[in-house]
Amino acid sequence: MEKGTQWNIWYVVLAIIGVLVLQSYVQQWQQVEPLPYSEFLRELDKRNVKELAVYADHIEGTLNQPLADGRTRFSTTRVELDLARDLAEYGVRFTGKVQSTLVRDLLSWVAPALIFFGIWMFAIRKIAGKGGLGGGIGDGLLSIGKSKARVYLESDTKVTFDDVAGVDEAKAELEEIVDFLKDPQAHSRLGARIPKGILLVGPPGTGKTLLARAVAGQAGVPFFSINGSEFVEMFVGVGAARVRDLFEQARQHAPAIIFIDELDALGRARGAWSLGGHDEKEQTLNQLLAELDGFDTRAGLVLLAATNRPEILDPALLRAGRFDRQVLVDRPDKHGRVQILHVHVKRITLAAGLDLEQIAALTPGFTGADLANLVNEAALLATRRNAAEVTLDDFTAAIERIVAGLEKRNRILNPLERRTIAVHEMGHALVSLSLPGMDKVHKVSIIPRGIGALGYTIQRPTEDRYLMTREELEHKMAMLLAGRAAEMLLIGHASTGAADDLAKATDIARSMVMRFGMDATLGQVAYEQQPSPFLGPLPEGLDGTVRQYSPETAREIDCAVRALTEAAYARATEILTQRRAVLEQGAERLLARETLNEDEILALVRPAAPPALTA
Repeated sequence: MEKGTQWNIWYVVLAIIGVLVLQSYVQQWQQVEPLPYSEFLRELDKRNVKELAVYADHIEGTLNQPLADGRTRFSTTRVELDLARDLAEYGVRFTGKVQSTLVRDLLSWVAPALIFFGIWMFAIRKIAGKGGLGGGIGDGLLSIGKSKARVYLESDTKVTFDDVAGVDEAKAELEEIVDFLKDPQAHSRLGARIPKGILLVGPPGTGKTLLARAVAGQAGVPFFSINGSEFVEMFVGVGAARVRDLFEQARQHAPAIIFIDELDALGRARGAWSLGGHDEKEQTLNQLLAELDGFDTRAGLVLLAATNRPEILDPALLRAGRFDRQVLVDRPDKHGRVQILHVHVKRITLAAGLDLEQIAALTPGFTGADLANLVNEAALLATRRNAAEVTLDDFTAAIERIVAGLEKRNRILNPLERRTIAVHEMGHALVSLSLPGMDKVHKVSIIPRGIGALGYTIQRPTEDRYLMTREELEHKMAMLLAGRAAEMLLIGHASTGAADDLAKATDIARSMVMRFGMDATLGQVAYEQQPSPFLGPLPEGLDGTVRQYSPETAREIDCAVRALTEAAYARATEILTQRRAVLEQGAERLLARETLNEDEILALVRPAAPPALTA
C-alpha cells in the first residue's frame, strides 16, 4: 500500500474519534445545571413542579415558580426512592451523580473497529506482497498476474561476445540481431525483417543463457530474463496474464530483448487428451503464440529462448513467423575448449609453459560450465598444497575428481583385491595400446575414487570424433572387456569390478544392432528410437516407447548382442595372452606405484611390442 493512502485512512479514523468526543462535550454543555435531588423533593412537596421527563438515570422538568437563581427548568440525577426518603427525613442535602462513560464508549465502539482495521491491513499487505496492492513485481496474490521477469539495464548486463568462447558459429548467427537492435533502419533497407524469435538449443551448461545476455550487452539494450516455469501457477489464467504483462513492459522499453529460459516448461506440445482451454499451461502457451503473432518487427523487440528439449516443443511454437531461427549451442570441440579455457584462466596464476591444448585434449565432451568448474577445482587443489601456481598435475587431478570422484586412500583393500584391481586396469591399458585407432592412455591408477570406482584408466583422445565405424566400436568393446579378460587370465576367476564395463559394452553392442543396423542377420532396420540429442535416453520404461518388433526378432537381437560381446571378449583375451609378460610386469609396477602416467606405461609396453595387430 502506498504511503499517501495509509495517511489518508488514518486521517479518517482520527476525524471520527474527534467527532465523537466533540459531540459528547456539546451534549454536556447543552444540559441544564443539575439540581440536587433533595431540592427536587422539596419543590415536589411544595407542588412547584409543573411537568417532568423521567429517564433511566435522571429527571428533567419545569417549575411553576422560578428558583432563587431564576431558573424554571431543571435536571437532577435519580436516587433510589427509599434512600431519598431516609435522607430527606434527617434533613440531609443530597444529589445523584452519573459516572462518565465516554472512555468506555470509545473503547467499546472505536477500539474493536481499529483492531479489525489493523488486522485487515496486515493481511492485505501480506497478500499483496512486496510490491504492494497490485503494484510492482511482488509475489503476493494481488500482484499474481504481474510478470516476474528480472530486468537488466545496459549497465547491469556487463557481458559481451568477448566473454563467450567456444561457440563461434552461434555468435556469428546472433551478430545480425545485434546489428538490427543498434540500427533497425540500416538492417531493413532491402526489405528484410529481423526474425521474431531465436531459439537457442543445446545440452545443459553450454552457455545458452550467457550467450543471450551477451547479445543484450553487445547491443546495449534492456534485457528481460524469466524462466519458463515462472509463468505457470495453480490459478488458471495467471500465466497468460504474465505473458501479456511481460510483453507490455518490453514494448515500453523497446528496443529490448526478452529471454525465456527453459522454454520447454512453458511450450510443451499439446496432447490430444489435455484439458483444452481450461488447462493453465495451454492457456499460457496460447497467449505466447498470440503475442508472437502480434509482434511488430519495427518495435525493436527480440525474443530469445533456450531449451535442451527441442523435440518436445509444440509445433505451433516452432513454425516460421514465431521462432524463425534455431541456433545450436553444442558442446565445444577441442579448439573451442581451448578458447573457453583461455577465458577462465585469466583469473588464476598458471605455471609457465602450461599448454592448455593438453588440458583440452583430456576433456572431450566437457561443456563451458564443466570447464569453468575444472579451472576452479584445479586452482583449489593448488591452493590446498600451498603452491604458487597451477600446474598440469592440478588440472589432471581436478579432471579425475570431476569424472571419478574424490580419492579414498583410507579405504583398506586386502592384497587379493588390490592385485585384482591392478590386473584389471592394466588389462584395459594394454589392449587400448595394442589396437589401432584407440585413444592414448593418459593415466592408470588403483586408488579408489567416488562411490564404486576402485581403479580407473584415463584416455586422452588425439582428436574429436563425430563418426565411428563398426571396427572402432568393436575395438572399444574389446578395451572395455579387457579388464575381465585380464582377471580370468592371471587370477583365474571373475570379480564384480567389471560390472560397469559390461554395462557399457552391452550398450554399445545393443546400439550397433538396434540403432546402427550393423548386424547382417537383422538387416538395415532400426529397432530403437533415437534418444534425446542433448539429454540422452530416458531410463528404461520411462521413455514412453513401445517395442515394435516380434518376440522372434527380440530373440535374434539378443543373440546378435551376445555374439558381438563374446567376439570382443575373445579379441581382448587373445591380445592379453600374447602380451602376458607385459601384463604381469605392468600389474606389479602398478601395485608398487599405485599410479602410472603415460610415459611410464609406454616404457613398459614398447620394448616388448609385438607386431602390429590388424583391425
